[in-house]
Amino acid sequence: MTAEIDENEAGVHERLAGYRDRFNGLFADYFDSVAEQGPAGNSFVPEALELVRDMSLRGGKRLRVALLYEAARLVTPDAVPGLDEAALSIELLQTHGLIHDDIIDDSPVRRGAPSVYYAYRERFPDRPQTALGLAVLAGDLAAFLSVQVLLTAPVPRDLRQALAAVQATAGADTVRGQFLDLERDFGPMPDRAALDTVSEYKSARYSVLAPLQLGLLAAGADVAAHEKELARYARLLGVSGQMRDDYLDLFADADTVGKPAGSDLREGRRSYAVCALLAATSGTERAVVESALAGPGCPPQTVERVQDIARSHGVDKQLLAEIRQGAEEAAAVAATWRGRWRDEAVEFFEQLPLWGVLRAQ
Repeated sequence: MTAEIDENEAGVHERLAGYRDRFNGLFADYFDSVAEQGPAGNSFVPEALELVRDMSLRGGKRLRVALLYEAARLVTPDAVPGLDEAALSIELLQTHGLIHDDIIDDSPVRRGAPSVYYAYRERFPDRPQTALGLAVLAGDLAAFLSVQVLLTAPVPRDLRQALAAVQATAGADTVRGQFLDLERDFGPMPDRAALDTVSEYKSARYSVLAPLQLGLLAAGADVAAHEKELARYARLLGVSGQMRDDYLDLFADADTVGKPAGSDLREGRRSYAVCALLAATSGTERAVVESALAGPGCPPQTVERVQDIARSHGVDKQLLAEIRQGAEEAAAVAATWRGRWRDEAVEFFEQLPLWGVLRAQ
C-alpha cells in the first residue's frame, strides 16, 4: 500500500509541476503584453499592474490550471484552443481573491513577501485611505482582466461567452463565500453543514468546479449533462482541501505552511479545526481555547498549549480521518467517469484527492 501511495503522490506531483512550469511562462508573457496596452504618461497604472503581476507569479501549485487542462483531456488528448486563455483567467481571478483577502484580513504578508495592501501602505505611509483604495483597485483590475482575457480568446463567439459566463458565476459565488466566511465568526457556533457551505462557495466553486467546467466546455463537452456529478466532486474535493488547510494551520510547523502555526486562533476564525477543538473540550481546557480566540496575537506558548489540548482529545486524528473520508468519496465520484471519458485523465481525478490527503501527513 505504501508503494502505491508513493507512486500516486509522485505521479500527481509530476503532472502538477509540469502544468505549473509551463503556465508560469505563459503568465509572465501575458503580463508583458498587458503592460504594453496601458495608457502612457502615468505611474499608478503600471505600478498597480506590476504589483498584480508580482502577486500572480509569486508562487502557488497552479492546481486550478491542472484541473482545467485535465478536464479537457477527459474528452481529447489533442490541444484545445482557448485553454490557455481560460487558465490565465482562473489564475487572474485567484490573484483578485488574494489581494482582497489580504485587505479584509489586514494581512501584511502573502507567500513570503508583502501583500499588495501592505506594499501600498509602505508606499503611502501618511495616506492610509489612498493605500486602501489603490489596493482595492489593484484587486479589481485582476478581476476585470480575468474576464477580458476570455472575451478576447481565439475561439468562436458562443464559446467565449459560455466561458465568460462560467467565470463570472464563479467570481460572484466566491464573493458570496467571502460574506459567509466573515459571518461564520459571529453568532452561534457553526455546524459542519455551515462550514461545508462556506468552503463550497469561497473555494470549491471557483477552484475546482469552474476549472472543470471551463476545460470541458473548451473541449466541446455538454457540461450541463454532468452538472450534478461535477458539483459533487468539486464540493468533496474543496471541503477536504479546506479541512486540510485548517488542520495544517493548527498542527503544522511554520516551515510547512509558510507562516506561524495557529493563525486561525489568533484571528478568531471558526475553522474546521477550531470548531472540532471547541466541541471536544470543556471546563478549563475550553476556556484556554476561547481565550486564544478572543485575544488577537496570542503568544506561541498559548498556541502550543492549545495544540497539546487538541492532540490529547484526538482532534488531529479526527480531522485527518475526515479529510481522508472526503477525499475517498471524491475519488469514488471520479471513478464513475470511466467508460465515458478517457481513462488516463479520469485516473488523475481519482488520484488527486488522495494526493491532497498525503500533503496533510
